[in-house]
Amino acid sequence: MRKKVLVSGCFDLLHSGHVAFLQEAASLGLLHVCIGSDQTIHALKGRFPVNAQAERMFMLEALSCVHTVRVSRGSGMLDFEPELDAIRPDIFFVNEDGHTPEKEALCRAHGIEYTVAKRTPAGQLPARSTTALRQVSNIPYRIDLAGGWLDQPWVSIHYPGPVITISIEPTQQFNHRSGMATSTRDKAIELWGQALPSGNPEQLARILFAYDNPPGTVEVSGSQDSIGIIMPGLNKAHYTGRFWPERIEPVQEERILDWLERHLFLLPLGPRRAGYQVLDETRIEPENVRALALAAEACWEAILQQDLVAFGRAFRASFEAQIAMFPNMVDPEILALIEQFRDKALGWKLSGAGGGGYLILIAENPVQDTIQIKIRRQKPD
Repeated sequence: MRKKVLVSGCFDLLHSGHVAFLQEAASLGLLHVCIGSDQTIHALKGRFPVNAQAERMFMLEALSCVHTVRVSRGSGMLDFEPELDAIRPDIFFVNEDGHTPEKEALCRAHGIEYTVAKRTPAGQLPARSTTALRQVSNIPYRIDLAGGWLDQPWVSIHYPGPVITISIEPTQQFNHRSGMATSTRDKAIELWGQALPSGNPEQLARILFAYDNPPGTVEVSGSQDSIGIIMPGLNKAHYTGRFWPERIEPVQEERILDWLERHLFLLPLGPRRAGYQVLDETRIEPENVRALALAAEACWEAILQQDLVAFGRAFRASFEAQIAMFPNMVDPEILALIEQFRDKALGWKLSGAGGGGYLILIAENPVQDTIQIKIRRQKPD
C-alpha cells in the first residue's frame, strides 16, 4: 500500500514553485493537500488571498500529482490539525520556509514522519515564490537586535540606553503579530504605497512615527519601529526618557552588514496567540533597565568589532534583561525550544515583544530550517 503524504499551505497564485514542491511530495506517496481557509490566511497575514479558497481548491485538484484537497478546519499555523487526525498520513512534507518547531512536534506526537524539503526550482525554470509574485510593496521590515523597550519613555526614564535595529528587505512576507514591525509597516504602505519616498531618512522616520501615533493614541508604538523601517542598514538610537531618541548613529559599512547577514538566522514560531498581553506582570525597575541598556551597548561594540562570541553573549544578556522586565515574553514551550539551540547558537532572542514570531539566533554556521535576512543598503544619490 502506498504511503499517504500530507502538505498544508495557502497555495495562492499557483506557480511553478508550488507545482515542483507538490510533485516532490507526491513522489513519496498519495498526496493529500490541506489549504488554509480565507479567514485563517487573513488572520495570519493581515490580508485575504488573491484567490478565494474555492478557486484554490479547483486549481490544486486539477493537478495530476494531487490525490485530494481539503480546506483546513482549524485556525492559526496548525490549522490542518483536524485533517491530520482524519487523514492519518505517514509523512508530513514541508518546504524549509514552511517549517516550524510546532509542526514538527505535532507530527512527532502523532508518530508521523516529518520531512523538510529544500526550495528547488523545476529544471531550468526560475525560482518562484508567492511573496515575490504578489509583492505589493517594497517597504522594508525591521529587526530590533538589542535594547528593545528602551524606546518607551516609561522604561528609559529609569536608565538611558540604545535600541539597535536593522532595516531588512522584504524578501519574504513576515507574519503579522510577529515582532517585525508589521503594523507600522502597514502605516508606511498607507502613506507611500509601493516604495519609500526619497528624502532625509530621519525626517521620513519622524513622519511615519507621527502618522503611526496620531493625537490621542493610548499605546504609542515605539519610534524604533519607524527608525528601523525607514533608516537603511544598522542603526543605534539612544533614548533618554522620551519618545524620540536623543541621537541616531547609522552604520552603512558593507563589511559589518555582510557579517551580520552571515550570522543572523530566524526560526519561524508563528504569530502571537490571540489575547497575548506582554505588559501584564511587568517589573520595570532601574536595575533591570540598566542591565538592558548595558547589554545593548555591549552588542553595539561587539558588532563594530565583529566579535561573534561577544555579540552572542551580549545578545543573550539583552534578551534576559527584557524577560526580567516582561516575563510574559516567553512561556515554557519557547524556553524549551531555546534549550535545543544552546549547542548550535551563541546567542538568541525573540523578535519584538515576544510571545511568538521568530526566534533570532546568532551562530557561526547556518542553522538548519532557519531564514537568513537581507539588510537594506543605502541607495547611492
